[in-house]
Amino acid sequence: MTGLLRAVRGRAFEDVHWLLYAYNAIVIALLTAFLCLTQYKIHMSMGAYAFMKQVHALPFSPLESIFLTALAFLLLTLFGWMYRLGSGDNRARLYLLLMLEIAACMVLMRSVNFAYDGVVLLVVADMMQRYEGHHRAYLLIGAMVVLYLIANVNLGLYQTKVIPFEAYISYYDSTTQSVLLALRSACSSLNTILFVSYLVLLIKNKNEERERIRLLNEKLEEANQRLRAYAIHAGRMAETRERNRLAREIHDTLGHALTGITAGLDACMVTLESAPEFTRAQLARIRDAAQKGITDVRRSMKKLRPDAMEKLPFQEAIAAMTAEFAASSGMEVALDVQQWPANLREDQEDVIYRVLQESLTNAHRHGQAKHVRITIGENVGILCIRIADDGTGCTEVTPGFGLRHMQERLYLLHGTVNYESADGFTVEVAIPLSGGGSVHD
Repeated sequence: MTGLLRAVRGRAFEDVHWLLYAYNAIVIALLTAFLCLTQYKIHMSMGAYAFMKQVHALPFSPLESIFLTALAFLLLTLFGWMYRLGSGDNRARLYLLLMLEIAACMVLMRSVNFAYDGVVLLVVADMMQRYEGHHRAYLLIGAMVVLYLIANVNLGLYQTKVIPFEAYISYYDSTTQSVLLALRSACSSLNTILFVSYLVLLIKNKNEERERIRLLNEKLEEANQRLRAYAIHAGRMAETRERNRLAREIHDTLGHALTGITAGLDACMVTLESAPEFTRAQLARIRDAAQKGITDVRRSMKKLRPDAMEKLPFQEAIAAMTAEFAASSGMEVALDVQQWPANLREDQEDVIYRVLQESLTNAHRHGQAKHVRITIGENVGILCIRIADDGTGCTEVTPGFGLRHMQERLYLLHGTVNYESADGFTVEVAIPLSGGGSVHD
Protein backbone atom coordinates (compact mmCIF):
# COMPACT_ATOMS: atom_id res chain seq x y z
CA MET A 1 0.00 0.00 0.00
CA THR A 2 2.87 2.37 0.85
CA GLY A 3 4.55 1.62 -2.47
CA LEU A 4 1.30 2.33 -4.32
CA LEU A 5 0.86 5.69 -2.58
CA ARG A 6 4.46 6.56 -3.35
CA ALA A 7 3.91 5.70 -7.02
CA VAL A 8 0.72 7.80 -7.16
CA ARG A 9 2.51 10.77 -5.61
CA GLY A 10 5.41 10.37 -7.99
CA ARG A 11 2.96 10.28 -10.89
CA ALA A 12 1.26 13.45 -9.64
CA PHE A 13 4.68 15.10 -9.37
CA GLU A 14 5.47 14.25 -13.01
CA ASP A 15 2.01 15.39 -14.13
CA VAL A 16 2.47 18.82 -12.55
CA HIS A 17 5.89 19.08 -14.18
CA TRP A 18 4.49 18.39 -17.64
CA LEU A 19 1.50 20.63 -16.90
CA LEU A 20 3.97 23.44 -16.26
CA TYR A 21 5.50 22.84 -19.69
CA ALA A 22 2.09 22.61 -21.37
CA TYR A 23 0.87 25.80 -19.73
CA ASN A 24 3.97 27.74 -20.82
CA ALA A 25 3.59 26.36 -24.33
CA ILE A 26 0.03 27.74 -24.45
CA VAL A 27 1.09 31.15 -23.07
CA ILE A 28 4.01 31.40 -25.51
CA ALA A 29 1.76 30.41 -28.43
CA LEU A 30 -0.88 33.01 -27.50
CA LEU A 31 1.77 35.68 -27.00
CA THR A 32 3.38 34.90 -30.35
CA ALA A 33 -0.02 35.02 -32.03
CA PHE A 34 -0.72 38.38 -30.36
CA LEU A 35 2.59 39.88 -31.54
CA CYS A 36 2.12 38.59 -35.09
CA LEU A 37 -1.49 39.77 -35.23
CA THR A 38 -0.55 43.21 -33.92
CA GLN A 39 2.20 43.52 -36.54
CA TYR A 40 -0.29 42.51 -39.22
CA LYS A 41 -2.82 45.12 -38.03
CA ILE A 42 -0.15 47.79 -37.96
CA HIS A 43 0.87 46.86 -41.48
CA MET A 44 -2.71 46.80 -42.79
CA SER A 45 -3.53 50.16 -41.17
CA MET A 46 -0.55 51.80 -42.83
CA GLY A 47 0.87 52.63 -39.39
CA ALA A 48 4.17 50.87 -39.81
CA TYR A 49 6.13 54.08 -40.23
CA ALA A 50 4.72 55.60 -37.04
CA PHE A 51 5.32 52.34 -35.16
CA MET A 52 8.94 52.12 -36.33
CA LYS A 53 9.60 55.65 -35.13
CA GLN A 54 8.71 54.52 -31.56
CA VAL A 55 11.18 51.63 -31.53
CA HIS A 56 14.84 51.17 -32.41
CA ALA A 57 14.80 47.63 -33.87
CA LEU A 58 13.20 45.74 -36.68
CA PRO A 59 10.68 43.10 -35.58
CA PHE A 60 10.80 39.53 -36.85
CA SER A 61 8.43 38.70 -39.66
CA PRO A 62 5.41 36.63 -38.54
CA LEU A 63 6.84 33.46 -40.15
CA GLU A 64 10.29 34.03 -38.60
CA SER A 65 8.73 34.69 -35.21
CA ILE A 66 6.55 31.55 -35.30
CA PHE A 67 9.40 29.36 -36.54
CA LEU A 68 11.96 30.68 -34.03
CA THR A 69 9.52 30.44 -31.10
CA ALA A 70 8.45 26.86 -31.93
CA LEU A 71 12.04 25.70 -32.47
CA ALA A 72 13.29 27.33 -29.26
CA PHE A 73 10.49 25.82 -27.16
CA LEU A 74 11.03 22.34 -28.66
CA LEU A 75 14.76 22.56 -27.91
CA LEU A 76 14.02 23.80 -24.39
CA THR A 77 11.72 20.81 -23.79
CA LEU A 78 14.19 18.35 -25.33
CA PHE A 79 17.22 19.58 -23.38
CA GLY A 80 15.17 19.70 -20.17
CA TRP A 81 13.98 16.12 -20.68
CA MET A 82 17.53 14.90 -21.40
CA TYR A 83 18.83 16.79 -18.38
CA ARG A 84 16.28 15.20 -16.03
CA LEU A 85 16.95 11.69 -17.35
CA GLY A 86 20.74 12.07 -17.51
CA SER A 87 23.04 9.98 -15.32
CA GLY A 88 24.52 11.73 -12.31
CA ASP A 89 27.87 10.02 -12.95
CA ASN A 90 28.51 12.15 -16.07
CA ARG A 91 28.46 15.65 -14.62
CA ALA A 92 30.08 17.25 -17.66
CA ARG A 93 27.19 16.07 -19.83
CA LEU A 94 24.65 17.35 -17.28
CA TYR A 95 26.27 20.78 -17.17
CA LEU A 96 26.36 20.91 -20.97
CA LEU A 97 22.65 20.04 -21.19
CA LEU A 98 21.88 22.67 -18.56
CA MET A 99 23.77 25.33 -20.52
CA LEU A 100 21.94 24.32 -23.71
CA GLU A 101 18.61 24.51 -21.89
CA ILE A 102 19.44 28.01 -20.62
CA ALA A 103 20.48 29.05 -24.13
CA ALA A 104 17.20 27.73 -25.56
CA CYS A 105 15.34 29.64 -22.84
CA MET A 106 17.12 32.89 -23.80
CA VAL A 107 16.33 32.36 -27.49
CA LEU A 108 12.70 31.65 -26.65
CA MET A 109 12.36 34.82 -24.59
CA ARG A 110 14.10 36.77 -27.35
CA SER A 111 11.64 35.42 -29.92
CA VAL A 112 8.74 36.96 -27.93
CA ASN A 113 10.72 40.17 -27.26
CA PHE A 114 11.14 39.34 -23.55
CA ALA A 115 7.42 39.95 -23.08
CA TYR A 116 7.13 36.80 -20.91
CA ASP A 117 9.70 35.44 -18.48
CA GLY A 118 7.75 32.46 -17.07
CA VAL A 119 9.85 30.01 -19.08
CA VAL A 120 12.71 30.79 -16.70
CA LEU A 121 10.82 28.78 -14.09
CA LEU A 122 10.94 25.73 -16.40
CA VAL A 123 14.74 25.77 -16.27
CA VAL A 124 14.70 26.34 -12.51
CA ALA A 125 12.25 23.44 -12.08
CA ASP A 126 14.58 21.11 -13.99
CA MET A 127 17.57 22.24 -11.93
CA MET A 128 15.62 21.74 -8.71
CA GLN A 129 14.67 18.20 -9.70
CA ARG A 130 18.33 17.23 -10.24
CA TYR A 131 19.62 19.25 -7.26
CA GLU A 132 21.69 17.03 -4.98
CA GLY A 133 23.87 18.22 -2.13
CA HIS A 134 25.50 21.55 -1.37
CA HIS A 135 27.91 21.50 -4.29
CA ARG A 136 25.10 22.42 -6.72
CA ALA A 137 23.52 25.14 -4.58
CA TYR A 138 25.84 27.83 -5.94
CA LEU A 139 25.18 26.73 -9.51
CA LEU A 140 21.43 26.87 -8.93
CA ILE A 141 21.52 30.31 -7.34
CA GLY A 142 23.88 31.66 -9.98
CA ALA A 143 21.76 30.37 -12.85
CA MET A 144 18.58 31.85 -11.37
CA VAL A 145 20.22 35.25 -10.86
CA VAL A 146 21.57 35.35 -14.40
CA LEU A 147 18.26 34.29 -15.92
CA TYR A 148 16.24 36.89 -14.03
CA LEU A 149 18.79 39.61 -14.72
CA ILE A 150 18.34 39.01 -18.41
CA ALA A 151 14.58 38.57 -18.20
CA ASN A 152 13.43 41.19 -15.70
CA VAL A 153 16.08 43.88 -15.90
CA ASN A 154 16.48 45.98 -18.99
CA LEU A 155 19.87 44.39 -19.62
CA GLY A 156 18.32 42.20 -22.30
CA LEU A 157 16.57 45.14 -23.88
CA TYR A 158 19.68 47.29 -24.05
CA GLN A 159 21.91 44.54 -25.44
CA THR A 160 19.58 42.90 -27.93
CA LYS A 161 17.58 45.99 -29.04
CA VAL A 162 14.25 44.22 -28.97
CA ILE A 163 10.83 45.82 -29.29
CA PRO A 164 9.21 46.03 -25.80
CA PHE A 165 5.79 44.59 -25.17
CA GLU A 166 4.48 48.04 -24.25
CA ALA A 167 5.16 49.23 -27.80
CA TYR A 168 2.80 46.59 -29.14
CA ILE A 169 -0.04 47.27 -26.69
CA SER A 170 0.26 51.03 -27.29
CA TYR A 171 -1.41 50.40 -30.65
CA TYR A 172 -4.66 49.61 -28.78
CA ASP A 173 -6.95 51.84 -26.77
CA SER A 174 -6.49 52.30 -23.04
CA THR A 175 -9.15 49.78 -22.06
CA THR A 176 -7.64 47.08 -24.24
CA GLN A 177 -4.18 47.93 -22.91
CA SER A 178 -5.39 47.41 -19.35
CA VAL A 179 -6.93 44.09 -20.26
CA LEU A 180 -3.76 42.93 -22.05
CA LEU A 181 -1.52 43.93 -19.13
CA ALA A 182 -3.87 42.20 -16.70
CA LEU A 183 -3.85 39.05 -18.81
CA ARG A 184 -0.05 39.03 -18.94
CA SER A 185 0.10 39.52 -15.17
CA ALA A 186 -2.47 36.74 -14.62
CA CYS A 187 -0.51 34.38 -16.87
CA SER A 188 2.66 35.08 -14.88
CA SER A 189 0.85 34.60 -11.58
CA LEU A 190 -0.74 31.31 -12.63
CA ASN A 191 2.63 30.11 -13.87
CA THR A 192 4.12 30.97 -10.48
CA ILE A 193 1.33 29.06 -8.72
CA LEU A 194 2.04 25.99 -10.86
CA PHE A 195 5.77 26.33 -10.16
CA VAL A 196 5.19 26.58 -6.39
CA SER A 197 2.91 23.52 -6.54
CA TYR A 198 5.64 21.69 -8.39
CA LEU A 199 8.22 22.68 -5.76
CA VAL A 200 5.92 21.56 -2.93
CA LEU A 201 5.49 18.13 -4.52
CA LEU A 202 9.21 17.95 -5.30
CA ILE A 203 10.23 18.74 -1.72
CA LYS A 204 7.64 16.30 -0.38
CA ASN A 205 8.88 13.55 -2.70
CA LYS A 206 12.50 14.17 -1.72
CA ASN A 207 11.63 14.13 1.99
CA GLU A 208 9.67 10.90 1.58
CA GLU A 209 12.55 9.40 -0.39
CA ARG A 210 15.03 10.37 2.34
CA GLU A 211 12.72 8.91 4.97
CA ARG A 212 12.36 5.71 2.95
CA ILE A 213 16.14 5.47 2.58
CA ARG A 214 16.56 6.09 6.32
CA LEU A 215 14.11 3.29 7.14
CA LEU A 216 15.84 0.99 4.67
CA ASN A 217 19.19 1.79 6.26
CA GLU A 218 17.76 1.04 9.70
CA LYS A 219 16.39 -2.28 8.45
CA LEU A 220 19.71 -3.03 6.78
CA GLU A 221 21.60 -2.27 9.97
CA GLU A 222 19.19 -4.45 11.93
CA ALA A 223 19.64 -7.26 9.41
CA ASN A 224 23.43 -6.84 9.63
CA GLN A 225 23.27 -7.08 13.41
CA ARG A 226 21.18 -10.25 13.19
CA LEU A 227 23.60 -11.61 10.60
CA ARG A 228 26.57 -10.86 12.82
CA ALA A 229 24.83 -12.52 15.77
CA TYR A 230 24.00 -15.53 13.61
CA ALA A 231 27.59 -15.70 12.35
CA ILE A 232 28.86 -15.73 15.96
CA HIS A 233 26.28 -18.39 16.88
CA ALA A 234 27.09 -20.45 13.78
CA GLY A 235 30.81 -20.19 14.59
CA ARG A 236 30.18 -21.46 18.10
CA MET A 237 27.98 -24.26 16.81
CA ALA A 238 30.62 -25.22 14.26
CA GLU A 239 33.22 -25.20 17.00
CA THR A 240 31.02 -27.42 19.17
CA ARG A 241 30.34 -29.80 16.26
CA GLU A 242 34.06 -29.99 15.54
CA ARG A 243 34.84 -30.78 19.17
CA ASN A 244 32.18 -33.48 19.15
CA ARG A 245 33.49 -34.84 15.88
CA LEU A 246 37.02 -35.07 17.24
CA ALA A 247 35.70 -36.66 20.44
CA ARG A 248 33.82 -39.26 18.37
CA GLU A 249 36.88 -39.97 16.26
CA ILE A 250 39.14 -40.41 19.29
CA HIS A 251 36.55 -42.50 21.10
CA ASP A 252 35.95 -44.75 18.10
CA THR A 253 39.59 -45.23 17.18
CA LEU A 254 41.33 -45.25 20.55
CA GLY A 255 38.50 -47.01 22.40
CA HIS A 256 38.24 -49.69 19.75
CA ALA A 257 41.99 -50.29 19.71
CA LEU A 258 42.35 -50.33 23.50
CA THR A 259 39.43 -52.72 23.90
CA GLY A 260 41.06 -55.18 21.51
CA ILE A 261 44.42 -54.77 23.23
CA THR A 262 42.91 -55.34 26.68
CA ALA A 263 41.12 -58.47 25.54
CA GLY A 264 44.27 -59.78 23.89
CA LEU A 265 46.37 -59.16 26.99
CA ASP A 266 43.81 -60.99 29.13
CA ALA A 267 44.18 -63.99 26.85
CA CYS A 268 47.97 -63.74 27.04
CA MET A 269 47.89 -63.80 30.82
CA VAL A 270 45.99 -67.08 30.71
CA THR A 271 48.21 -68.77 28.08
CA LEU A 272 51.54 -67.25 29.10
CA GLU A 273 52.85 -70.46 30.76
CA SER A 274 50.77 -73.14 29.09
CA ALA A 275 51.12 -71.96 25.47
CA PRO A 276 54.07 -69.60 25.08
CA GLU A 277 54.06 -69.82 21.26
CA PHE A 278 50.39 -68.82 21.11
CA THR A 279 51.10 -66.04 23.59
CA ARG A 280 53.98 -64.75 21.45
CA ALA A 281 51.79 -64.71 18.35
CA GLN A 282 48.97 -63.03 20.28
CA LEU A 283 51.34 -60.32 21.53
CA ALA A 284 52.47 -59.69 17.96
CA ARG A 285 48.82 -59.22 16.92
CA ILE A 286 48.26 -56.91 19.90
CA ARG A 287 51.29 -54.88 18.87
CA ASP A 288 49.94 -54.53 15.33
CA ALA A 289 46.52 -53.53 16.67
CA ALA A 290 48.12 -50.91 18.92
CA GLN A 291 50.14 -49.52 16.03
CA LYS A 292 47.05 -49.25 13.83
CA GLY A 293 45.16 -47.62 16.67
CA ILE A 294 47.90 -45.00 17.01
CA THR A 295 47.78 -44.39 13.26
CA ASP A 296 43.98 -44.00 13.36
CA VAL A 297 44.22 -41.54 16.27
CA ARG A 298 46.75 -39.46 14.37
CA ARG A 299 44.59 -39.47 11.26
CA SER A 300 41.51 -38.59 13.27
CA MET A 301 43.30 -35.62 14.77
CA LYS A 302 44.18 -34.53 11.23
CA LYS A 303 40.50 -34.97 10.18
CA LEU A 304 41.38 -37.90 7.92
CA ARG A 305 39.74 -41.28 7.51
CA PRO A 306 40.86 -44.49 9.28
CA ASP A 307 44.11 -45.96 7.98
CA ALA A 308 42.45 -49.11 6.63
CA MET A 309 39.93 -47.06 4.62
CA GLU A 310 42.73 -44.97 3.14
CA LYS A 311 44.64 -48.02 1.92
CA LEU A 312 41.90 -50.52 1.06
CA PRO A 313 38.54 -50.56 -0.76
CA PHE A 314 35.68 -50.09 1.66
CA GLN A 315 34.48 -53.73 1.79
CA GLU A 316 38.02 -54.98 2.30
CA ALA A 317 38.59 -52.36 5.02
CA ILE A 318 35.46 -53.61 6.86
CA ALA A 319 36.57 -57.23 6.54
CA ALA A 320 40.09 -56.37 7.74
CA MET A 321 38.81 -54.37 10.73
CA THR A 322 36.46 -57.16 11.91
CA ALA A 323 39.11 -59.84 11.40
CA GLU A 324 41.74 -57.88 13.32
CA PHE A 325 39.37 -57.20 16.19
CA ALA A 326 38.39 -60.85 16.32
CA ALA A 327 42.02 -61.91 16.35
CA SER A 328 43.06 -59.45 19.07
CA SER A 329 40.00 -59.94 21.32
CA GLY A 330 39.41 -63.66 20.84
CA MET A 331 35.78 -62.95 19.96
CA GLU A 332 34.38 -64.75 16.92
CA VAL A 333 33.03 -62.25 14.36
CA ALA A 334 30.97 -63.39 11.36
CA LEU A 335 30.51 -60.87 8.54
CA ASP A 336 27.55 -61.62 6.25
CA VAL A 337 27.21 -59.21 3.32
CA GLN A 338 23.99 -60.12 1.53
CA GLN A 339 23.93 -57.17 -0.88
CA TRP A 340 26.38 -54.31 -0.98
CA PRO A 341 25.32 -50.90 -2.40
CA ALA A 342 27.03 -49.98 -5.65
CA ASN A 343 27.91 -46.36 -4.89
CA LEU A 344 28.41 -45.25 -1.31
CA ARG A 345 29.48 -41.73 -0.53
CA GLU A 346 32.58 -41.17 1.53
CA ASP A 347 30.62 -39.79 4.48
CA GLN A 348 28.35 -42.87 4.42
CA GLU A 349 31.37 -45.19 4.42
CA ASP A 350 32.86 -43.33 7.41
CA VAL A 351 29.65 -43.68 9.43
CA ILE A 352 29.21 -47.40 8.60
CA TYR A 353 32.81 -48.12 9.57
CA ARG A 354 32.47 -46.28 12.91
CA VAL A 355 29.12 -47.93 13.71
CA LEU A 356 30.62 -51.38 13.23
CA GLN A 357 33.68 -50.41 15.29
CA GLU A 358 31.54 -49.14 18.16
CA SER A 359 29.22 -52.14 18.08
CA LEU A 360 32.09 -54.64 18.22
CA THR A 361 33.76 -52.68 21.02
CA ASN A 362 30.54 -52.59 23.08
CA ALA A 363 29.85 -56.28 22.46
CA HIS A 364 33.20 -57.24 23.95
CA ARG A 365 33.58 -54.55 26.62
CA HIS A 366 30.07 -54.47 28.05
CA GLY A 367 28.50 -57.74 26.92
CA GLN A 368 31.51 -60.10 27.21
CA ALA A 369 30.20 -61.68 24.04
CA LYS A 370 31.87 -64.71 22.47
CA HIS A 371 30.16 -64.51 19.08
CA VAL A 372 29.02 -61.54 16.98
CA ARG A 373 27.21 -61.71 13.66
CA ILE A 374 27.15 -58.70 11.33
CA THR A 375 24.55 -58.74 8.53
CA ILE A 376 24.60 -56.08 5.81
CA GLY A 377 22.04 -55.75 3.02
CA GLU A 378 20.04 -53.28 0.94
CA ASN A 379 16.26 -53.09 0.93
CA VAL A 380 14.43 -50.61 -1.36
CA GLY A 381 17.04 -47.87 -1.17
CA ILE A 382 17.78 -48.45 2.52
CA LEU A 383 21.06 -49.91 3.75
CA CYS A 384 20.25 -52.23 6.65
CA ILE A 385 22.93 -53.30 9.14
CA ARG A 386 22.31 -55.74 11.97
CA ILE A 387 24.92 -56.48 14.66
CA ALA A 388 23.83 -59.26 17.04
CA ASP A 389 25.97 -60.74 19.84
CA ASP A 390 25.46 -63.46 22.46
CA GLY A 391 26.61 -61.36 25.38
CA THR A 392 24.93 -60.66 28.67
CA GLY A 393 22.74 -57.88 27.27
CA CYS A 394 20.96 -55.45 29.57
CA THR A 395 17.49 -54.78 30.90
CA GLU A 396 17.52 -51.09 29.96
CA VAL A 397 19.65 -49.39 27.32
CA THR A 398 21.25 -46.19 28.61
CA PRO A 399 23.21 -44.59 25.76
CA GLY A 400 26.70 -43.69 26.84
CA PHE A 401 29.34 -41.71 25.00
CA GLY A 402 29.77 -44.29 22.23
CA LEU A 403 26.06 -44.88 21.55
CA ARG A 404 25.31 -41.17 21.59
CA HIS A 405 28.02 -40.53 19.03
CA MET A 406 26.68 -43.42 16.95
CA GLN A 407 23.28 -41.71 16.96
CA GLU A 408 24.85 -38.37 16.05
CA ARG A 409 26.73 -39.90 13.14
CA LEU A 410 23.59 -41.58 11.81
CA TYR A 411 21.60 -38.37 12.23
CA LEU A 412 24.00 -36.66 9.84
CA LEU A 413 22.88 -39.18 7.19
CA HIS A 414 19.21 -39.07 8.24
CA GLY A 415 19.62 -42.64 9.42
CA THR A 416 18.11 -44.45 12.42
CA VAL A 417 19.35 -46.92 15.04
CA ASN A 418 17.37 -49.31 17.26
CA TYR A 419 18.55 -51.51 20.14
CA GLU A 420 17.21 -54.84 21.40
CA SER A 421 18.44 -56.78 24.41
CA ALA A 422 17.19 -60.39 24.36
CA ASP A 423 19.57 -63.35 24.38
CA GLY A 424 22.40 -60.90 23.91
CA PHE A 425 22.36 -57.43 22.40
CA THR A 426 21.27 -56.41 18.89
CA VAL A 427 21.86 -53.15 17.07
CA GLU A 428 19.79 -52.43 13.93
CA VAL A 429 20.82 -49.53 11.70
CA ALA A 430 18.97 -48.11 8.65
CA ILE A 431 20.65 -45.56 6.34
CA PRO A 432 18.83 -44.05 3.32
CA LEU A 433 21.01 -44.38 0.24
CA SER A 434 19.30 -41.69 -1.89
CA GLY A 435 17.09 -38.65 -1.38
CA GLY A 436 18.02 -38.20 2.27
CA GLY A 437 21.01 -36.04 1.67
CA SER A 438 23.85 -35.52 4.04
CA VAL A 439 24.53 -33.00 6.72
CA HIS A 440 28.28 -32.65 7.01
CA ASP A 441 30.16 -31.78 10.15
